[in-house]
Amino acid sequence: MATSWLTDVPEMSRRDLLTIRQTLDGAYRNFSREYGEGIEAFFDPLLHFLVWFEDLLLATPWWLVIAVLAGIAYLASRSWKLPAAVVVSFTLIAYLGMWEDTMSTMSIILVCTLVAIGVGVPIGIAMAKSNRTQAVVTPLLDIMQTMPAFVYLIPVVMLLGIGKIPGVIAVVIYAIPPVIRLTNLGIRLVDKDVLEAATAYGANGVQRLFQIQLPLAMPTIMAGINQTIMMALAMVVIASMIGVSGLGQPVLKSITNQYFTLGLLNGLAIVVIAIIFDRVSQSYAKRSQQHLKGGDHD
Repeated sequence: MATSWLTDVPEMSRRDLLTIRQTLDGAYRNFSREYGEGIEAFFDPLLHFLVWFEDLLLATPWWLVIAVLAGIAYLASRSWKLPAAVVVSFTLIAYLGMWEDTMSTMSIILVCTLVAIGVGVPIGIAMAKSNRTQAVVTPLLDIMQTMPAFVYLIPVVMLLGIGKIPGVIAVVIYAIPPVIRLTNLGIRLVDKDVLEAATAYGANGVQRLFQIQLPLAMPTIMAGINQTIMMALAMVVIASMIGVSGLGQPVLKSITNQYFTLGLLNGLAIVVIAIIFDRVSQSYAKRSQQHLKGGDHD
């Protein structure tokens, strides 16, 4: 018995563990009852914007949506290869009957990306300006990136129920770390000599940030945005479990009913969107970097 502590795993008693779980679960339930409606009301404008944007994409003629996407691809890449790939891919998606789900997915991804940029870039800037802020935020980002995606759904659903906004929040939490990390990294990598020269010419902190640091860090920030879009698309299928419409719903249905072709086609549509978004953002980042180096060499 004296050496049992060497062989037995030290464990908290089941009663103590149950007490801790019941206390934490009860506290979160009380929090959701007390503040759930207020938090839901806070996100109402985002919900209205998401519904409006989705309705806009669905109401716009398919050929006009494809033309706009192809135009954006051309402006980003200055090449006809990427716009041609956009036209072929989205025409095929429409032909195979996945147009409405694809538009719903695109609306969610674009809204989530805008939210992630709006929240993540300022946090990344704050981390770049303060080592203390970086020391506090970095462990949180580590947790956000390693936590299983399904775990994000539990507190969000308990707080806000089933619907689009809980899905958007879960997607943003899952996808936001790259844009925060790479905004911080990009600003910290800006040459100190350039900043000292700007200060010598009388530039204040705001001018240095918006006229020097952010433009020079833009390729790195764009890489973060690119990764955020990829992670948001990866989360779409999981978010479909809590009512997020789009390509994730048919994939979930195919898992439940063992429809191989349905899942494969919708999965490939997600892949197509991911590849196109990736190429567009990468092309824009490369062109902006070339521009900063002194010329457009396309």
